Amino acid sequence: MGFTVTKISEGPVKPASPTPSPTLPLAWVDRYPTHRGLVESMHLFKSGTEPAKVIKEALAKALVFFYPLAGRIVEPEPGHPAIECSAQGVYFAEAKADCSLEDVKYLDRPLLISKDDLVPYPKSEDWGVEPHNTIMMMQVTTFTCGGFVLGLRFNHASADGMGAAQFIKAVGDMARGLPEPLVKPVWDREKFPNPKIKPGPLPELPVLSLDYIILDFPTDYINKLKSQYMEHSGKHCSGFDVLTAKLWQCRTRALNIAPESEVKLCFFASVRHLLKLDKGYYGNSIFPVKMTATSEKVLNSTILEVVDIIREAKERMSVEFFQFAKEETDTDPFQMTFNYESVYVSDWSKLGFVDVDYGFGKPMFCGPLVNNDFIASVVILKAPAPFDGTRMLASCLTKEHSEEFVRGMKHME
Repeated sequence: MGFTVTKISEGPVKPASPTPSPTLPLAWVDRYPTHRGLVESMHLFKSGTEPAKVIKEALAKALVFFYPLAGRIVEPEPGHPAIECSAQGVYFAEAKADCSLEDVKYLDRPLLISKDDLVPYPKSEDWGVEPHNTIMMMQVTTFTCGGFVLGLRFNHASADGMGAAQFIKAVGDMARGLPEPLVKPVWDREKFPNPKIKPGPLPELPVLSLDYIILDFPTDYINKLKSQYMEHSGKHCSGFDVLTAKLWQCRTRALNIAPESEVKLCFFASVRHLLKLDKGYYGNSIFPVKMTATSEKVLNSTILEVVDIIREAKERMSVEFFQFAKEETDTDPFQMTFNYESVYVSDWSKLGFVDVDYGFGKPMFCGPLVNNDFIASVVILKAPAPFDGTRMLASCLTKEHSEEFVRGMKHME
């Protein structure tokens, strides 16, 4: 059965009161070419009274504090994008679905409603701003029998995942009647290093046909692996560490490539602690953590030994970051290689989206909507309630290799 989503209203939401109007330069990492795009995500709530009205009014109030997000990305100097604080507003749409969340299985995969109906895609005549210059778009879709979905498109040039979540939590603070956000925003982009290193060329993207795989891991299983790692090394590790080690090993086995072939793993880590940034900083503050090993090395190691490889890379990251910051390297650390032997992992579990509350309680689920056929990628996030555990959204293997990967990942002894 097909379901329909009908748009009820759309247009800009501007700050609720006058705001400053400077043009603010972005940080080096904000300006990175691959960050100039809209990241799509879905935030699912089981109930809510007039959520579109509540969130729209709260959004206007939050933009008074986060006024740069009501502006536009401009390039006063080619190659140096900045934010013009024009107060032109955030695109906001209200929509209604002709079904209940239960009818569409609470939007679990595979989606029974197109993602394009859940996140805003305004027509050019309704929104005369190119997507790469738009900072944010929001859509609230209500369902029969209660419940709603907030579809968000947030420009990575204006904030990283933690920064985007900070803003959305501020909207929740306003919705709950607070006079100001619990965490006040600071711009402070000048505190991120601004070396003379120029970004490398955009990488070539392979054309792949990747399976979309969902895997859930109980908290008890993750804790067991963490305890085993403590016995192995005498050190703590995170749930992210053990699950990433497991996926790298299982994926490498599924690839079935020559022992001497190199496999690569990359994820981005926050460097807020290294820069001692104010907790209100909401710009990009990330740095890549990269590791390379032979297929033989990954396969002949235990999962705990693969965790060692990951943790060693994490420890190297601070040294590599300060080399970048102090211009002690001529290499662009953000330059990526998108071949089939490389996999990219994102951790959404601790960004803060799961803590957002508009007065209706915290979300049942939130996570990214975008998946593609040219980057082998995995997202780790909190599993939907009521399941107690972690979900992995994997788009990292073709059909030829995905069955072996799933078999290995589901082995939890």
